[in-house]
Amino acid sequence: QVQLVESGGGLVQAGGSLRLSCAASGRTFINYGWFRQAPGKEREFVAAISWSGSTIVYAESVKGRFTISRDNAKNTRYLQMNSLVPEDTAVYYCNAAGFFRRQGIYTAGDYWGQGTQVTVSS
Repeated sequence: QVQLVESGGGLVQAGGSLRLSCAASGRTFINYGWFRQAPGKEREFVAAISWSGSTIVYAESVKGRFTISRDNAKNTRYLQMNSLVPEDTAVYYCNAAGFFRRQGIYTAGDYWGQGTQVTVSS
């Protein structure tokens, strides 16, 4: 069975950093992305990356602060989050098998992890 497992979430003060990981098993996908959902808000796109890393897309709200990367040998994806602010508080989800489109758009694929909680305090 295909599984995506996120880890690395936790509680951090504003201005701090966290690195999220997404480990995949059962299947290998070309494209991966990260999404997040805060309490009372809609799920939103965060970042996405292609197999080679040649295509990377970020949401405007995280540009310059977050970095997405992957280690194909480990079948693992990462999201390095720096300069965190309370507005970044959310459950972060790993996504696989999405599509890249023009103008920095990544359409989510059908595979999702269970999510990892990120809480940023003031």
